[in-house]
Amino acid sequence: MPTLLTGTAGFIGNHVALALLARGERVIGLDNLSDYYDVNLKKARLARLEGQGGYTHIHADLADREAIESVFAEHAPRRVIHLAAQAGVRYAATNPHVYVSSNVTGFLHVLEGCRHHGVEHLVFASTSSVYGANTTMPFSEHHGTEHPLTLYAATKKANEMMAHSYAHLYGVPCTGLRFFTVYGPWGRPDMALFLFTRAILAGEPIKVFNRGNHTRSFTYIDDIVEGVVRTHDRPATADPNWRGDRPDPATGSAPYRLYNIGHETQVPLLRYIELLEKCLGQTAEKELLPLQAGDVPDTRADVGDLAKAVGYRPQVPVEQGIERFVRWYRDYYGK
Repeated sequence: MPTLLTGTAGFIGNHVALALLARGERVIGLDNLSDYYDVNLKKARLARLEGQGGYTHIHADLADREAIESVFAEHAPRRVIHLAAQAGVRYAATNPHVYVSSNVTGFLHVLEGCRHHGVEHLVFASTSSVYGANTTMPFSEHHGTEHPLTLYAATKKANEMMAHSYAHLYGVPCTGLRFFTVYGPWGRPDMALFLFTRAILAGEPIKVFNRGNHTRSFTYIDDIVEGVVRTHDRPATADPNWRGDRPDPATGSAPYRLYNIGHETQVPLLRYIELLEKCLGQTAEKELLPLQAGDVPDTRADVGDLAKAVGYRPQVPVEQGIERFVRWYRDYYGK
């Protein structure tokens, strides 16, 4: 049963591809190798998939309608895991059109492929950023998300709504996963842990926004992968107990689900930095700055629905996760 997995040169997609291949699945990988960040890192990730039995790679852009239609027609995937997207919260301020092209138009092409080729289940990546101005903790899938604070979050909220409409109108089983601050080996260079590590080793100050008064559900990559794979194995179904007079963004009469995937422990940013300093054996010079536009002070994941549905909660403590990241970083960059 072939699975189409988009974003296999990306951080999460690459790890998920390896997990699926390790258990004998056929994976059709798709990525456009965008230059949003270091393409050499993306190529190095793809090199981990080369020679793996069952892996086929396709270089294509999600926004290219004909290319995506050809992928579905030629490879006939039975399931789809859609992780490719234009990531980054702040990049949208200067490049908004890229986000709409990739995250909205590209997602439409994936949905259309699923609709016309009888795909059994579409799992797609969303983000904790959709909670936006919501301040009720922990963030729950049953909370409203009508007030995103960034264009990136708005495109992901659009994905959730688009998927629900396809589940309702065409019966395409769809499951959206809201990821919370993912980190770990092979991570994105624009993420805080990567930026902090590079600066500390170079003896440069690190930029600490909101003067360090952030807290986050930092979630290690292995926990994300486990959640994605377990969800992939359980196609969404309609909720038999759903009541039309009580609309709920996480359930409903369509084969559609939403789950948070995030560590339930809320970690202060300054503690995160302290653990990194300990692993690196160096102290950071901190440049304390105000809260950035579009950023939120705190996140915390409620993963009760995920645990009930797939029997899993993120487990890796931040102490272990940062240690593993630093070990990989030193090995990869030779420092």
